[in-house]
Amino acid sequence: MKFGRLSLKGADGAILAHAVEAGSLGLLKKGHLLDQEALEAIAATGQTTVLAAVLEDGDIIEDEAAGAIAAPMAGQQTEMSPPFTGRSNLLSNASGVARINRKLLNKINRIDPSITVATVRDFEKVEHGQMLATIKIIPFSAERCHVEEAISLCTSDPLPMLEVHPFTKQTIGVISTTLPATPEKIIRKSERVLEDRLIALGNRIDRRKTVSHREEDLADAIKDLKKAGCDLVLIFGASAITDQRDIIPTAILAAGGSLEHFGMPVDPGNLLLLGHLDETTVIGLPGCTRSPKLNGFDWILERLLAGLNVTADDIMGMGEGGLLKEIPSRPQPRAGKTGKSSMRKPKIAVLLLAAGQSRRMGRDNKLLALVDGKPMVRHVAEQALASHADHLLMVTGHEADEVLKTVWDLDVPSVDNPDYTDGLSTSLKLGFRVLQDTYDGILVCLGDMPFVTADTLNRLIEAFDPEEGRSIIVPTTEGKRGNPALLSAQFKDEVREISGDMGAKALISENETVTYGVEIDSPSIFADIDTPEILAKITSQTKTES
Repeated sequence: MKFGRLSLKGADGAILAHAVEAGSLGLLKKGHLLDQEALEAIAATGQTTVLAAVLEDGDIIEDEAAGAIAAPMAGQQTEMSPPFTGRSNLLSNASGVARINRKLLNKINRIDPSITVATVRDFEKVEHGQMLATIKIIPFSAERCHVEEAISLCTSDPLPMLEVHPFTKQTIGVISTTLPATPEKIIRKSERVLEDRLIALGNRIDRRKTVSHREEDLADAIKDLKKAGCDLVLIFGASAITDQRDIIPTAILAAGGSLEHFGMPVDPGNLLLLGHLDETTVIGLPGCTRSPKLNGFDWILERLLAGLNVTADDIMGMGEGGLLKEIPSRPQPRAGKTGKSSMRKPKIAVLLLAAGQSRRMGRDNKLLALVDGKPMVRHVAEQALASHADHLLMVTGHEADEVLKTVWDLDVPSVDNPDYTDGLSTSLKLGFRVLQDTYDGILVCLGDMPFVTADTLNRLIEAFDPEEGRSIIVPTTEGKRGNPALLSAQFKDEVREISGDMGAKALISENETVTYGVEIDSPSIFADIDTPEILAKITSQTKTES
């Protein structure tokens, strides 16, 4: 192909490289094939040359070349659209999972710069009518030898360039295991989220079972669902799987099944377990599947419902692109309860409760009591400010002016609680209302726990991950829970219902499945100071954390 600025006298049959004003014919667009009428109209405007391309022997015009290359690329459930402007598209005839012949794609894209092929990702979920690939010839032609080479590569490869495996209707069973404190609403909510996933893929939950979180009971439930004809058994564990010898994998083996793989290089979705019971696939679900946001299980589910086999090697190969939290271009069609995006690190605010009357301390306000030469509440504020939290908010009430004086130089934002006499819950609710729409997590600190350190707060913050099922984080020592507690903003409705002097203890108990304990080797998480005797004892034997 020749390309350059041509005299109008020698441009008959050339292809316009750019739009040109042609008087009575109007604007002639890029790609227009010039004839004598067009050239005369251009000349009438006073122009004497045009920038254009002239095809030579051995060149194939762009539309013809694009269509010729696209035709042999279409595999099952795909179709080619008519070529236009040097482009031919391949479309999906079904909703399903696309498979791309990556080796063939790379070979064709390396034939010559004039031939370009762009596709969706291998194993990408696609909809009926969606564009799967576009074959574009860089203006305005391709050499015949290059087109023939591309066609030869396509026809000689045993695999098509691309194909779609449509979603099929399968029989799906769901088992939810429970511990004594597992609330029914958590089970129902998790199943609703899963049902939405399945409906989007042309399926539904066909069988449901709820059993205790014990190996024998779960094994029986797995066998029952297999006998009922389930192709796929999905297990919501009351507690996350931590090892291949844990309850869920042990139950699969006890039912006569086998384990394919535990662990997944996709985040969220790490703790997924894949197993089999004869022809039935069994999956131990990671905690993040209780959320509607994209996670590694979606990739596994899409493949299985498209009739594609999933092996341990397949799972271990998912690490590239598996950091789903860091892909801002990936759509998140199913919004979670908070509507917060998973594309960034969660924002955490410390809520410092400092409004109480400290009745058990007598006439003195315990928050003003000196510990190591500083007011008790100042210790808490300093550690909060030194932590990795994004913000600190103090709620005041009783003797608010005196409490604020203890942190006058720290520039701590505060809000006054006029209802502090009605109990701690009023301060918690007020703080939540102020913070819930801006922050993903709220770390609730008590003003009378001066020995809790920034390191402890940071460890709670680091563990917080609602998409992995860690929506509530509490410190523990030898299994016993203490304070402070980090709550996801998604619990704003539940916090609104708290009353009296109870705080978040009941809320935590009702949401055991998303509560995660961080072991802290220090008594500081229990050291709330309520009486003069406790203050005297603790200040005489101050504990510091490493």
